[in-house]
Amino acid sequence: MIDSHHHFWNYSSDQYPWIGEGMQKIAQNFLPQNLLDVAQPSGISGVISVQARQTLEETSWLLELAEDSDFIRGVVGWMPLKSKDLTSTLDQYAHHPKLVGVRHVVQDETDGFLLDSVFNRGIDALLETGLVYDLLIFPHQLKESIQFVDLHPEQVFVLDHLAKPRIHKDHYDSDWARGIKDLAKRQNVSVKFSGLTTEVKSQPWSVAMLKPYWDMAIEAFGPHRIMYGSDWPVCLLKTEYNQWVDAVKEFAGELSQAEQYQFFRENCEKAYEL
Repeated sequence: MIDSHHHFWNYSSDQYPWIGEGMQKIAQNFLPQNLLDVAQPSGISGVISVQARQTLEETSWLLELAEDSDFIRGVVGWMPLKSKDLTSTLDQYAHHPKLVGVRHVVQDETDGFLLDSVFNRGIDALLETGLVYDLLIFPHQLKESIQFVDLHPEQVFVLDHLAKPRIHKDHYDSDWARGIKDLAKRQNVSVKFSGLTTEVKSQPWSVAMLKPYWDMAIEAFGPHRIMYGSDWPVCLLKTEYNQWVDAVKEFAGELSQAEQYQFFRENCEKAYEL
């Protein structure tokens, strides 16, 4: 099994201002050995480490960690996609064998960001490197994201956390579902089944509560374009690592053995060309 989405950090309040009140559990260091200790007993044999800060310093640090660990199969780093120096930066980083993708935290940007011409030139430059673009958005950004993806039909995209639907009960918002189905029509987009427990805002999460979101993800993307992710250590705000793995195994139990292999390993290997 491969965990397609997690983070590392050396915590400091100034570098991680989004870790705020009520999030003390993750206001500490999370490093490779910490993840190995919880992931390997759950059957995880490799991970994709994803950026949590929008700095090249962090991208370099993640790649250094990856160089020293067979467990870290790839890194989704940050690149200055709107910078006039992007080409030289990509020349510096793109050759690294464990840099597999790039992410910008679009969920924090204003409407229209994804359609900005300078940002889109940066995405065009990614295509030449073969790097994946991880799409981190909120549900209200789905419509704009579809327009954005349509500008880049050859670029490989991976949608993080099912676009982070706000989960209050055991059924989903119809607008979110329409957006997910529409985005999934684009065959160059895959999705991570990750980060959902922290979107349950008003009560403890449960397997029954999240089952409709699993069903929607499978209906929209099929078993060949969906991959397992934990969003560790952020997930610790709502669940322990092994609890999330057990829940997802319950969902995936309805798939064939071949489809489970796709979901837990092969789709991630294919999308990121591991």
